[in-house]
Amino acid sequence: MAAPLKVLLTGATGQVGQACRAVLPPDVDLRALTHAELDIGDSEASASSVAKYRPDVLINCAAYTAVDKAESEPDVAHRVNALGAANLAAALASNPHGFMIQLSTDFVFDGNVSSPYLPDAEPRPLSVYGASKLAGEKAVREQLGARAAILRTSWVYSASGSNFVKTMLRLMCKGDVRVISDQAGTPTSAASLATIIWRIAAERAAGTFHWTDAGIASWYDFAVAIAEEAAPRGMVPEGVRVTPISTAEYPTPARRPAYSVLDKSSTQMRFGLTPGHWREPLRLVIEELRSA
Repeated sequence: MAAPLKVLLTGATGQVGQACRAVLPPDVDLRALTHAELDIGDSEASASSVAKYRPDVLINCAAYTAVDKAESEPDVAHRVNALGAANLAAALASNPHGFMIQLSTDFVFDGNVSSPYLPDAEPRPLSVYGASKLAGEKAVREQLGARAAILRTSWVYSASGSNFVKTMLRLMCKGDVRVISDQAGTPTSAASLATIIWRIAAERAAGTFHWTDAGIASWYDFAVAIAEEAAPRGMVPEGVRVTPISTAEYPTPARRPAYSVLDKSSTQMRFGLTPGHWREPLRLVIEELRSA
């Protein structure tokens, strides 16, 4: 009987960390660390945790994700997203059998395209957040090379944590909402992301992968869908209006890509997986929130 796969998971209480723990494969021996248990920005703490557990696979779900706030505190974003990833990769580098999965984002791209981004497309981040995540990608590749996977995703949400779905539900309970309609991407449930993470971990598949749910939406489309799912369940008022507005009408500290759809075709072929349309997991999350 094969020994279980030893996995060290950081960011255990984040959206993706919780989703990974919820669908834990039976052949995995998991050590999941919260931020309180491991600050990945601390190189000594990172080295100690990795040396203590000696994982076969390290899944880094720890991240600074406050996109707008990062513009005013770039050092904090860099410490987690860039230095933190580098610390974990450096700690793992001494283990010749260790493999790392680094989560990244569509925000490494500038959005000045009209077709989905391939994994080898040239990154051009517009924000501090995007730049910090790109620096994390580069650090992991430099330290581990073919013993690492970069997994980019977009617009992640779940029934836990802070995210667009929960924000919209809260605002819609207070009245009508205005939502940006000229930024396009793909909403992705954390549960969908956990599925591909465990496949990459099982195969220790190296490279850069893109994974989201299927389909394309604007933030306005996403908000309309949230209202359509939530209103019949009594979670928001019937007839709540969602009004489309432009990016110019709602300026934010961080610039966001106008089009950040990720091309998943190579990932689909590599793992034989087909993502469901983003409306399907949204319905499940809305139902989970209603039940809670």
